[in-house]
Amino acid sequence: MDNDAQSTRKTMRTCRSWFSNPQFLLALAAGLIAFVVQSGELGTSDTTHRLNATHAFWTSSPPVFPDEYPEFGVHGCGGKLQTWYGIGQSLLMLPQDMVGTAIAHLPIFARYGDDPSVRDIFVSYVTNMLLAVLTALVCFRFLRQLGFTVNHAVAGVLALLICTTHLHYTQNMMENNYIFLLTLTGFLWQYEWLQTGSRRALFWGSAAFGLNLLTRLTTGLDLVAGGLFVLLVLWWEKRRGRELWRRCRIYLATALPVYIFFGLLDRAYQFYRFGSFFNTYVSVVAKEARLRDPSLPANYPFETPFHAGFFGALFAPEKSIFLFDPLLILAILVAVIGWKRFSPAIRAYGIATLFMLLAYICFYARYTVWSGDFAWGDRYVSTSVELAALLAVPLLLRYRREFGRFVWGIGVFLVAASAVVQAASLAFWLPLEIYQMETLGHPTFVIALRIKNIVAFALGKMDAWGLNNHAMTEDPWDYVHITTWNILPWLLKRVGVAPAWVVHVAFAVWYAGLAALAGTLARLWIVTKRLGATPSAKLS
Repeated sequence: MDNDAQSTRKTMRTCRSWFSNPQFLLALAAGLIAFVVQSGELGTSDTTHRLNATHAFWTSSPPVFPDEYPEFGVHGCGGKLQTWYGIGQSLLMLPQDMVGTAIAHLPIFARYGDDPSVRDIFVSYVTNMLLAVLTALVCFRFLRQLGFTVNHAVAGVLALLICTTHLHYTQNMMENNYIFLLTLTGFLWQYEWLQTGSRRALFWGSAAFGLNLLTRLTTGLDLVAGGLFVLLVLWWEKRRGRELWRRCRIYLATALPVYIFFGLLDRAYQFYRFGSFFNTYVSVVAKEARLRDPSLPANYPFETPFHAGFFGALFAPEKSIFLFDPLLILAILVAVIGWKRFSPAIRAYGIATLFMLLAYICFYARYTVWSGDFAWGDRYVSTSVELAALLAVPLLLRYRREFGRFVWGIGVFLVAASAVVQAASLAFWLPLEIYQMETLGHPTFVIALRIKNIVAFALGKMDAWGLNNHAMTEDPWDYVHITTWNILPWLLKRVGVAPAWVVHVAFAVWYAGLAALAGTLARLWIVTKRLGATPSAKLS
């Protein structure tokens, strides 16, 4: 009995220790946030196609089904239809796909239909929760490295998770959050190398940047931004002459082979699919598209006038980065006002992420679908926007007194507006407003339309307000999914395939998850308040 009592006391002490650790509570909150916002679906056809490619890695299933062509897919070696995406996200989903497929074949699910499928539910929940937890931990550690207090770092992580488009892409699993995690991990470990001289840290930071190349080749811009960050930190810390040259040589000797390795892996995958090391899927798709439609311009798919894509990303009411991520406005405001007070590392990070954001906007400005097409905001640049906005809330809190009440008031308003915009993004499946704009016309203030849709749906006024046009999509599957709240229990109920008891259990589990999230956030508030604003506060 004494041993049992001691074991119980030890377990209770361990639990108390965990629930007094802001890192653990942040990770738990991040996982619960990802849990409660899931629809059980992959979010977009892009991710569905990438999961099909995942399935093809270990089964006889083709990466692209014949009936998907020509809307999707391109002919590769031997005339076989191939996906045109990178391999990164498909590899990320591989373990979940294998487990999810096994679960879907259990007898208990034998009579269940595929809307959403058991495999998709498992893959989306596990992948998004894993990414959210890892992102929270990496972000917290990076903010602490930059010298922010525990309180400010916690606030920064929660602002990222709740007040940026990161929340939307936690529900709708495109590549964005995975790219964000790897890029921020690259910044984290490469900055640790600057602080400690650890070649191992530099290696892992470079590996994170390099791994991104397998997901999307344009993440080479992230890699360049990481190098710019390192160089600026060294320069502003007045490490000049031999010391600067020595650091640069170490950086190149360690990072360059890693980048080459991952670049060669991407090229090997390209050669396997299309028989060439030197082209990209864009050129293959363009060539095949022009064969089907000779009227396409010679520079397809980069025929958009530069000014249309560049200024569209900034100011278009349907895609503006300032409307979909208002926290970016706050980041610019605090940077302009407080620049002289910032440490070299914070200045370097601000310049590096600004470079990355402008580079992405410029690169995609001429792309045929510069806006990201079926997406909430401009998905091609949203990850760099999130990175640029990451320090907005921590800096606002750190320099609250210096900034004054006026700036503080603006900051609070922008944080609240950001939270409202991101919460609204979760309400419905993202194509709803895109379908509505086919009858409403362009330009349309999408965020205002989304809020109007939420109010109308909640009050049962969709028809009365002219928002529930049955002709806006000919696909009955799409229509079902844009006429219900985009959270799994409501989606299961609307589709009507799952048994009633499954729907009831889903609602019960969802409400329990919401209660657990509220309790975790309350506990996190108590713990951070107790730790106070001491930069050297230890994390037990």
